[in-house]
Amino acid sequence: DDMTSLRPLLLFVLATTLPLQAAPQAPAEAIATPSAPLTRGLEAVVAERISADLHFLASDAMAGRDTPSPQLDLAAMFLRNRVERLGFQPGAEGGWFYEYPLYRVYLDAAASSLRASTESAEVSFALGEDYFLQRSSHVIDVDLEAGIVCIGEGSSKEIDQCDVSGKWALLAHGGRPLGSTVKRAMAAGALGLLATPGPEYSRDAYAEKYSRSLRFMLEGSATPRQREENELLPQVMLSREGAAKLFALAGRSADAPFPAVGEELTVRLHERRARVVAIEPVKNVCALWPGSDPELRDEVMIISAHYDHVGVGRDGEIFNGADDNGSGTSGVLALADALKSYGPMKRSVLLLWVSGEEKGLWGSEAWTKAPWLPEGMRPVLDLNIDMIGRTAPDELYITPSRDHKAYNSVAELAYELSALEGFPELESQDDYWRRSDHMNFNDNLKIPVAFLSSGEHPDYHKPSDTPDKIDYEKLGRTVRLVLRMLDGLQSAELTR
Repeated sequence: DDMTSLRPLLLFVLATTLPLQAAPQAPAEAIATPSAPLTRGLEAVVAERISADLHFLASDAMAGRDTPSPQLDLAAMFLRNRVERLGFQPGAEGGWFYEYPLYRVYLDAAASSLRASTESAEVSFALGEDYFLQRSSHVIDVDLEAGIVCIGEGSSKEIDQCDVSGKWALLAHGGRPLGSTVKRAMAAGALGLLATPGPEYSRDAYAEKYSRSLRFMLEGSATPRQREENELLPQVMLSREGAAKLFALAGRSADAPFPAVGEELTVRLHERRARVVAIEPVKNVCALWPGSDPELRDEVMIISAHYDHVGVGRDGEIFNGADDNGSGTSGVLALADALKSYGPMKRSVLLLWVSGEEKGLWGSEAWTKAPWLPEGMRPVLDLNIDMIGRTAPDELYITPSRDHKAYNSVAELAYELSALEGFPELESQDDYWRRSDHMNFNDNLKIPVAFLSSGEHPDYHKPSDTPDKIDYEKLGRTVRLVLRMLDGLQSAELTR
């Protein structure tokens, strides 16, 4: 009925405008008249200011804030400038940015080549036209010159008829995966595999099949772990056009049948392949709000949110990531405004915007495995916010829930205070226990954690996750809840 549909709104109005004792689910200490600092802090959370920050962070100009990317670096500078103006202190060694390395492995096209030669002539093959590589694992260093022997379709019987020791094995590729053929050729002593479409090949041309993967090899992919070079048999995918050039150099006419099993071409093939490993630093943004209590100020309450998203799709569509996690990113900025108005708490607060969450929780993993805080300080809890701007106005999720084995004093306080900001009952998102950055604080630092989110929606990880769909009033209430929690946790006994 009409009253039922209005219940969330009525709860919010009661929680935010009437005396706090009107919220029956809150504990006695929470329903007391809020202190002057808390009142100032709550009033400093302004939906319009959050909207302004989020519309910048999730704009097309930010190109989806991929990790790594120039746009992610720009977002880091924006965050740093906002909190520096508010009077926060740098929270990383030597400044505002906690940097960790990414290793980008890519194929150096300029230093890679494929040539075939006879005593009197030479032919060069163009990478991306005449020849291709199958996948990124084949980005290895190669410098191989050898003769060429045909192995037919690469069956055990065919290879047994050939002397491929110390040579390139020429495969009449029928379209099947090459794994078993590669193993047989290696066992027979081949130094490399040269595959080209055979008479039975009817699948996509190599240019269609491998151009996209080659483009990724040339761009490279970043990872926080340095990968050792794979020890693979060099493999080259020679297109029909490339094969025609090779056979012509070997003196075969255009209408000649494919070389017979065991036939050796009168050419030598020389491939050079160059693998490059570039180290690229990527940033977490760290802003410290020092505490005031002489005994508690060295205990640091961490508020974390990832500020990256997934970038630009293959078809050029921008994944703005307004909710994921522009909402949490701008929410922590709003919390910075609130802390400025609140003043120092007894415990210190570290606002930590982490990168690489979308790639595998990279930024929080780096920080929690080698945490840095000013001398004498130590982390005591993490409250993580990720996707807090969508779904129903009274809908908010938490993990660990009351039913989770990791339920702790931070999560307990969230339950106790949520009704004060229009969230009558927090819902469990224990299925997401291992899905966001709080996990690394739990696993690596062994401190109590909680993760707040408004839950998934149809625009999750789609280009349609845009700023116009954010509920900024709800986002602001979630930030106010976080501030209330920090207020209650600033001197509380913490349990895990």
